[in-house]
Amino acid sequence: VNVAGEALKRSLVETLFEQTQVKRLCNLYGPSETTTYSSWVSMAREDGFAAHIGKPVANTQFYLLDEYKQPVPLGVPGEIYIGGAGVARGYLNRDDLTAERFLKDPFSAASNARMYKTGDLGRYLPDGNIEYLGRNDDQVKIRGFRIELGEIEAKLAQHDALNETVVLAREDVPGDKRLVAYFTQHSPGEAVEIETLRAHLQALLPAYMVPVAYVHLEALPLTPNGKLDRKALPAPDLDALVTRGYEAPQGETETTLAQLWQDLLKVERVGRHDHFFELGGHSLLAVSLIERMRQAGLSADVR
Repeated sequence: VNVAGEALKRSLVETLFEQTQVKRLCNLYGPSETTTYSSWVSMAREDGFAAHIGKPVANTQFYLLDEYKQPVPLGVPGEIYIGGAGVARGYLNRDDLTAERFLKDPFSAASNARMYKTGDLGRYLPDGNIEYLGRNDDQVKIRGFRIELGEIEAKLAQHDALNETVVLAREDVPGDKRLVAYFTQHSPGEAVEIETLRAHLQALLPAYMVPVAYVHLEALPLTPNGKLDRKALPAPDLDALVTRGYEAPQGETETTLAQLWQDLLKVERVGRHDHFFELGGHSLLAVSLIERMRQAGLSADVR
């Protein structure tokens, strides 16, 4: 069976193998502008789901380029450009759009060779396969860092207990954009600790890419035509944050600090074992915290 269209979900592959006699499933990737399929990966029943889009088909070249159209190193996310025999001539009666998307191929010896700018993000895995990381439009900027949400989703999905994953940059409090992860599980009845998921990502990603909140859902919300409905994903509550067994603050200093944290981090309560950064704190909020502490007669070094 050949599948194409949306990014392939592990759950669909597993359902097909469980409920049919299909021996082999091929994931085909590519836009219509490069004659539909440009890379592929074959999954045998005994091997299960492959979390990448494979390698280019014959007569096709993939280039993973940075914003200056230079090749990115192995493992670094870049935009996918496609060259080769499958690249279309352009858009009918849309010279402006053709010029924007169909570019001269600087990596080809042929003088008339062109490449197509897909707007998709990917990166090379060590074995030469390409991991799909979502759309360029899914890039967000948080506190000066440019982040590919698809990269976080791909890493989170590597956790054995999880089935589907989505990561959003939410701004539920104006001016405070936060990364929030949503997930479904293979076995809904088994509890997965938020701290475990956070630690899993901390081992794989830099700190600024690790979500603050983790929301467990029975199923991801879908639009009537079966696509993910991002607008229907709920705002995280206190259960979505790492909390460390509530114990009330003791003494005047702890009580004052807990109140400052609640106000700054917009959480309902803060216990004496909680961690500023696990509750959504970051370096800019730490500076605000120091100033509020100073006003309350307390002092601390930002570090």
